[in-house]
Amino acid sequence: MHVGLVVYGGLDRTSGGFRYDRKLVDFLRARGDDVEVLALPWRTYPRHLADAFSRSLRSRLNRPFDVLLQDELCHPSLWRHNPRLDRPGSIVAVVHHLRTDEQTRLPALARAIERRYLEGVDAAICPSRHTRDRTTDLASVPTLVAPPGGRVGDAALSPQAVTARAERGPLRVAFVGNLIPRKGATTLLSALARVDREYGWRLTVVGSHDADPAYARAVRNRAVALGVADRVAFTGDVPASDLEAILERSHVLAVPARHEGFGMVYLEAMEYGVVPIASAVGGASEVVADGRNGFLVSPDRPRRIAGRLEALAGDRDRLGSLGVAALETAADRPKWDETMARVRSFLRTRVEADRDRDDASVASGETRGTRTVAGDSP
Repeated sequence: MHVGLVVYGGLDRTSGGFRYDRKLVDFLRARGDDVEVLALPWRTYPRHLADAFSRSLRSRLNRPFDVLLQDELCHPSLWRHNPRLDRPGSIVAVVHHLRTDEQTRLPALARAIERRYLEGVDAAICPSRHTRDRTTDLASVPTLVAPPGGRVGDAALSPQAVTARAERGPLRVAFVGNLIPRKGATTLLSALARVDREYGWRLTVVGSHDADPAYARAVRNRAVALGVADRVAFTGDVPASDLEAILERSHVLAVPARHEGFGMVYLEAMEYGVVPIASAVGGASEVVADGRNGFLVSPDRPRRIAGRLEALAGDRDRLGSLGVAALETAADRPKWDETMARVRSFLRTRVEADRDRDDASVASGETRGTRTVAGDSP
């Protein structure tokens, strides 16, 4: 297959969505597919909307790809172009999560643009059933649910190592995610400030400070204002080996995000027997079973989060048993190669259907036109 992939900025970012995209590109290329990455510049939301009127961008997109994959994050730049493209065989969105599931300054406009975008694609790939359902709430489009794999693809530690770790030292909590408002770092700090000081917890915050520098400063200032800065380590981005070492020594991963389409980091932590305290909003419930291998929490309830942390700090037997259950869950989840094989099969089915349709058009003497969207014209 000749595949194009549209992303913002390139594939070198550390978020779970970009990791998913990298895994897909590597898998397709390893099986002989020709994959070209079309990187669009990062801009503000209004400037992305202006991209939708760019003739040069439309020319970059309107090429004879068998499949034009698009990271759905790029929809503000693409919503107006897709119905006018006549050369790609299929346009398939990779929907990590929807912008309409985030707080935004322009919710009505964002929802309308996102709906129009999804009406202009031929299919969508989603990491969770939750994201699939949110996608089809906006537009009737064929979908594939293709959940991500973890970091190591199996249990990284033995059950014995996890239970032994649970008995040692203060409660070691990790937060892994870019410092952006949606991820809930300030909520976590507020929760930890409520935990009885006798437990002597420690927090390691891993993630880029560059995505939203003003918010990153606010997080650091919040730690100072709450009087907990001496127990919080901010590492910024770290190499994969350093992140794995942090997970290996942590007891709990707490990322009380306002929304997660899936929450790949929860699964990655579970491979190390790290107990996830995950957002109850989004797709995390498809891997985190509340009270059995971790906890699901409301992202705006720091008191409830504090209660979970304090309970784990005070009951090391339960901390160990939940960690072992997390290991078992991670070992049973689909692996990357399994998921990416399903994605490739889905894409090939789309290609074959497009070719059959084109053959039928040729036989009938028709020509292929541009895609159309309700209320729009090419």
